[in-house]
Amino acid sequence: MLPVKQTVAPVSYAAMDSAMGTTTRAAVRDDRLQRFAAIWSRAVHPTVTAAVSRAEFERSLVPLAGVLRDALHARPFDPRPAHDVGAALVGAHCTDPAALPLILGVIDAYLVLYLPPEQPMPAEESRARCSRLQHAVAAGFARALGERTRAEQQALTGAARAAQAEAERALHASETGFRAVFEKSPVGVGIADTEGRILDVNEALVRMFGSPEGTRATGRNAGEFVHPEDAPEFWTLYRELVRGDRDHYRIEKPYYRSDGTVLWTEMSVTLLRDAAGQPQYQLAIMEDITERRRLHERLRYQATHDPLTELPNRTLFFERLDGALRPPPEAGTPGRFGLCYLDLDGFKAVNDSLGHTVGDRLLVAVADRLRACAASPRELVARLGGDEFVALVHDPAPGEAPALARRMLTALADPVRLDDRDLSVRASIGVVEGAAGELEAAEVLRSADITMYRAKAAGGNRYELADADSDARVIVRHGLTTRLPAALDNGEFFIEYQPLVRLDDGTVRGAEALVRWLHPVHGVLGPDRFIPLAESTGLIVPLGRWVLEQAVRQARAWHAADHPFRVNVNLSPSQLRHPALVADTVAVLAGAGLDPSALCLEVTENALIGADEAELRPLRQLADLGVDIALDDFGTGYSNLSYLRRLPVSTLKLDRSFTRGMQCAPADPVDVKIVEGIVSLAHTLDLSVTVEGVETGTQADHLRLLGCDTAQGWYYARPGPPDRLHALSLADAATCPAGAPPAAS
Repeated sequence: MLPVKQTVAPVSYAAMDSAMGTTTRAAVRDDRLQRFAAIWSRAVHPTVTAAVSRAEFERSLVPLAGVLRDALHARPFDPRPAHDVGAALVGAHCTDPAALPLILGVIDAYLVLYLPPEQPMPAEESRARCSRLQHAVAAGFARALGERTRAEQQALTGAARAAQAEAERALHASETGFRAVFEKSPVGVGIADTEGRILDVNEALVRMFGSPEGTRATGRNAGEFVHPEDAPEFWTLYRELVRGDRDHYRIEKPYYRSDGTVLWTEMSVTLLRDAAGQPQYQLAIMEDITERRRLHERLRYQATHDPLTELPNRTLFFERLDGALRPPPEAGTPGRFGLCYLDLDGFKAVNDSLGHTVGDRLLVAVADRLRACAASPRELVARLGGDEFVALVHDPAPGEAPALARRMLTALADPVRLDDRDLSVRASIGVVEGAAGELEAAEVLRSADITMYRAKAAGGNRYELADADSDARVIVRHGLTTRLPAALDNGEFFIEYQPLVRLDDGTVRGAEALVRWLHPVHGVLGPDRFIPLAESTGLIVPLGRWVLEQAVRQARAWHAADHPFRVNVNLSPSQLRHPALVADTVAVLAGAGLDPSALCLEVTENALIGADEAELRPLRQLADLGVDIALDDFGTGYSNLSYLRRLPVSTLKLDRSFTRGMQCAPADPVDVKIVEGIVSLAHTLDLSVTVEGVETGTQADHLRLLGCDTAQGWYYARPGPPDRLHALSLADAATCPAGAPPAAS
């Protein structure tokens, strides 16, 4: 929507507010309302249909501007008061459809500028609120205008019905009286026999059709007045009436005027019977609703099209999608549908760097190119909002929807030139195809959205086809994410412990605490299923503290039972960055009465790669308190051993990928050399080495001979409850190829 031309110089209201007292700020706010109302009045007053001076009209706009200001600033935000503003404008005689774009244009251009929020609010949020207020004003305006139109229509209809009743009474009572009513009626009246021959029409009907004075339709047959937009049921109603099967019908019908233009009428036809009750005449009363029809079409267009790109909007798209998914019974076969969901890659960077005006112009250019891709009447391109577009194909041939996606990507391949600047456009598209009747509209759009994000994850500027398994995984992932907060509150998490065994004597040194989720639907879930979700939502901090509390409490219980086991607890990157990490750890240890040396915190190598001194400070503080720090998954990052000297770690946990070649004899000589070198360097740096994923006795023997200090894995024990920590199975969990030597016992 184009903003109304600015006539008042903008001022820095935020700067003024910061320097004024309460009384002065109130005066400034009132002045802003007056200035906004003045701009609004100048723009809209020429469309007011009543004799109201501009000054009076401006005064009526001041409280409406106040409503919009309060709605813009409200917390929480609620756009509903703007509906009343739209209705109030209709009540103020802004009934010309041309007034609505002017009304919305002023709100779009000046509401945030002249009536900014008193409390700090991001520019994106204030613009989004302003946009939603515009939609609410438009909805209220359209509804009030529709109600006003219906009221006027009812008044005309009442007059028409009164004329009809009077005409019927006059026809039976007096030909003279009937002629008087017939000729003087303000609505069109026509009389025909049951064969359809037109016997007489009044002057109002002649003027309605635009015929020259004196020219009548008398003598012609009503069946000749056919129009391509006739309602399917019209001629059925007509035949039923002339047969005497019905006495009345009412319908909207178009006609051609004498100059070729279209006349829309609301027509009420009544069957007049003779004294014996036999059908004798048809009495038609018609009123001109052409302007009302045009107004309805304009309002319908505004309600179903995006004002920026003029593409169909979300409302019209869902109407068409529902039609494609639920075809009428008379269509026979259910048919098929194809949908392409497109989202621009990196569009936010355009708005952030070049401004929303350039962003809007880019969206218009993109819309023009996408519109050109829909060459068939069966194809519809719409804008859902922001930088999201969608294309719908009715009854596509095999491969037609993917072909449309390729055309869309090709259309966007060339840069868009704006203000001597070439802007590259990339897009990701999710394509969904299927048979009508199988899915609801919301399910189709969800699948397309999921598929589109798969295209983005694959690098963007491409399309992907929907896949039921991928959709299911994303839906399950979303369900787990939304349930995580309640799961922690409901006590659905528990901890299992896997022993850490000394390789030199086979005794238990400690245990690693491994959190599990007992999901009410999916059963027991390992950390790989939910820790990344907790990390992305921020729940990892309270979940991590809970795990630390439980593990430290268990370690204290072991110590009390004369089992001085050390407990290892994993720390995620988000926990490392949390400012209360050190204080929380100290508080948990103090609360349980556990010595810090009985706790080891495991940090993945990737979390520490490139960490500066400020990021390492919390780990140094914990190490100074006596807490051991283990570098987990060692070897999966840069494997740059030189940086170990500056890290506050005491243990390396070697990733299992380095020792798989030792599960059976003979061991992989490359793996042996690598592990030997890592162990030698670690011991030189006074670091102990723990190996993960030990699954066979042969593997354990190799690692013991290479000098590794401790190990954990299914050869010793699977994770389990704390009371089984010392019960080692010492059974191979991996199978060696035929002919390989047996594992050590």
